[in-house]
Amino acid sequence: FRAEIDKDKKPFTIVIPPPNITGQLHMGHALDNTIQDVLIRFKRMQGYSALWMPGTDHASIATEVKIVDALAKEGKTKKDLGREGFLERAWQWRDEYGRIIVGQLKKLGSSCDWERERFTMDEGCNKAVIKAFVDLYEKGLIYRGDRIINWCPDCKTAISDAEVEYEEQDTKLWHIRYKAEDGGEGLVVATTRPETMLGDTAVAVHPEDERYSHLVGKNVILPILNKPIPVIADEYVEKEFGTGCVKITPAHDPNDYEVGVRHNLPMPRVMTDGGIMNELAGKFSGMTALNCRKAMVAELDETGALVKVEPYRHNVGTCYRCHTTIEPLISKQWFVATKELAKPAIEAVRSGEIQFVPERFDKTYFNWMENIRDWCISRQLWWGHRIPAYYCNDCGELIVAEDAPKRCEKCGSSSLRQDEDVLDTWFSSGMWPFSTLGWPDKTPELDYFYPTSVLVTGYDIIFFWVARMIMFGYSQMGEKPFSKVLIHGIVRDEQGRKMSKSLNNGIDPLKVIDEYGADSLRFSLTMGTSAGNDMRFYSTKVESCRNFANKIWNASRFVMMNIGDAPVLPIEKVTLDVADRWILYRLNVAIREVTDNLEAFELSLASQKVYDFIWSEFCDWYIEMAKPRLYGEDETERQSARSVLLHVLKDTLKLLHPFMPFVTEEIYSYLPGDLGYIMLSLWPEANPDFNYEEDAEAMGYVMELITSIRNVRAELNVPPSKKTRTTVVTTPEKQGVFEATAEYLKRLAYAESVDVQTSREGIAIDAVAAVSAAGTAYMPLAELVDIEKELARLEKEKANALAEIQRANSKLDNPGFTGKAPQKVIDDVRAALLRNEELLRKLEERMGMLSR
Repeated sequence: FRAEIDKDKKPFTIVIPPPNITGQLHMGHALDNTIQDVLIRFKRMQGYSALWMPGTDHASIATEVKIVDALAKEGKTKKDLGREGFLERAWQWRDEYGRIIVGQLKKLGSSCDWERERFTMDEGCNKAVIKAFVDLYEKGLIYRGDRIINWCPDCKTAISDAEVEYEEQDTKLWHIRYKAEDGGEGLVVATTRPETMLGDTAVAVHPEDERYSHLVGKNVILPILNKPIPVIADEYVEKEFGTGCVKITPAHDPNDYEVGVRHNLPMPRVMTDGGIMNELAGKFSGMTALNCRKAMVAELDETGALVKVEPYRHNVGTCYRCHTTIEPLISKQWFVATKELAKPAIEAVRSGEIQFVPERFDKTYFNWMENIRDWCISRQLWWGHRIPAYYCNDCGELIVAEDAPKRCEKCGSSSLRQDEDVLDTWFSSGMWPFSTLGWPDKTPELDYFYPTSVLVTGYDIIFFWVARMIMFGYSQMGEKPFSKVLIHGIVRDEQGRKMSKSLNNGIDPLKVIDEYGADSLRFSLTMGTSAGNDMRFYSTKVESCRNFANKIWNASRFVMMNIGDAPVLPIEKVTLDVADRWILYRLNVAIREVTDNLEAFELSLASQKVYDFIWSEFCDWYIEMAKPRLYGEDETERQSARSVLLHVLKDTLKLLHPFMPFVTEEIYSYLPGDLGYIMLSLWPEANPDFNYEEDAEAMGYVMELITSIRNVRAELNVPPSKKTRTTVVTTPEKQGVFEATAEYLKRLAYAESVDVQTSREGIAIDAVAAVSAAGTAYMPLAELVDIEKELARLEKEKANALAEIQRANSKLDNPGFTGKAPQKVIDDVRAALLRNEELLRKLEERMGMLSR
């Protein structure tokens, strides 16, 4: 799996979306990594220096939660250990549990360059993160300030907009009257969060709303606190929505914050980081937000300020980790000014320098990037990259530097403290394509393998990760981080539901691997799934893919058993018959199509074509065609069959290898000759010497006729052991084709003998015909079936069909049934009637044919 710098080869690079060290392999990982492994194995075999860069993510919030939970079971807290002690414990946790998922990825068959494995908090990545932070700070693109952020009261940290998940929740809409300061009726606002009223600093109406124009510039009285607040006019308000009046709480709502900035409003914060009402909440201080809400609603009702209450269902922001309801709060945090960073990132996709596959996902990307807000990157955690900002305890000076300063630049004091916060996990993973290759150092790996070739990821992290990597690529490296972004969907259960703990419908891929094998799981995830679309997981599909693996194994065993110790001549030195030329032509077609599909990231089409070629053309047809020659006395023909079988098997295994690495590697090791590893072999190329199009067309005629004969025999219930004389009537142009393939017709169409002629002369009038485009095969009816016995059997089936028809008609003619039975029951009876009528028609047709 090692990728070396080789100037004689083209590089092909994929960086793994680093799984969290808290993670366990799930179906999303299985799909994502299977896709990457297919591409990297394909490119490796094509002769590229193919690097799949592996690594894991420290996952600040998730990992800290795990460690805090473990400490709680010991009766300890973070503070009991102190920062240094906690970090020591975190690194121990990472060493003990953090590498589990790497072993699971290896079990899936992921052929990463494991010697290069990286971790988002290793020394090199940390150096890159600090360098980028300082660089962006010095450019004015990172700043510290008081802004509205998303706060998780449970994790007790800020999270970014992209980390907020919205879910529909049932609540209430409280309509509250704010009386005018002069004693007038004032106006009514509607809110889902009455507790935030304590932080209201204005009520906003639309500038063109004539209902409230007389109040703009005047004050209304904030209920309970009984303090005057202004009525302002702002276009943010939708005058047709609700009452057309919006309470403005700048410290507790992102939209209100923007209004507050525009109107220079005060921004009092009435809630603590833990979701508890603070001293500004007056008599409600110390209450949880929910208890405060209940108490305030009761008081509003008692004082007559509560006008009405309505049931309401709306989207509520929750933490993507713990699913606690998010509290928007104004807080002093570190931010990235993303609008400038977004400009070159938007242009890169718009110009086609970076392409999404499927292309439709660029709309999702543009929608996010063109409306991007500044990114809150500070997290109130201990596990993570600590922000390289230092404060002077004597003069308050802020110093941002790559190395910890020893003295204050302003006053010379040595009393300095580092910022307590750490960086958002996505800040470090945003540099993953180049930090893993050695940046900020100018390493040979960075020069050779960057920009990377393709990023494979799910559509759910386009905002989290893809957009940030593109922004950092252009800001730090001055060029794109990758050329293509291959987007896949998510794996759902059989009912189409998202897999989740709450539904208890998750499927453990490790258990699937134990039962069916990694190859079967991998193949099932690639076949029948188009890029960008969700897929449903069916265990029956995995079982089918295991059957396919068994088919390949048994076919390979057959080939090897028939080769034995016999010499296998190169394909160029044997005499090929029409079947040989057909399979070599079809192999050429498969190679071209599978290669083209993989180049276009059409993994589903590629896997389906490999499946069809192996199962149908190679196993079901060519191996059967080869058997007469393998078992015959003519050594020249035996050599030809062996050579073609081995050649086709070898190239077929190579086509299949990216999808099913284990079984193909195992089989390849048994093939004659010192071939080495299949993963390091050259990808097959179509051989121009095998363009036997006319032979392939001719063989197609024969196969079509064989299929037609088999279908006729199946309809007549003729067992394969019963052989018949067969006469093929064709045109003079096709006569030679059928004469040259008579032995194949005999074996595969269960014929005792095959005659080929250009007219129906001499053919019995009662002969059964099997029709194809190139010719018709005639078989004496008496040789196919015992007519008297078959007529008796058909008579019995006819009686059963008539009885079912009569039973269905009697029900449908009965008004009591059609008037009372459920519609589905009636529809089922009608469907049964149609089936039996069609069966009766076929039975009578067959009986008529036998009675001639």
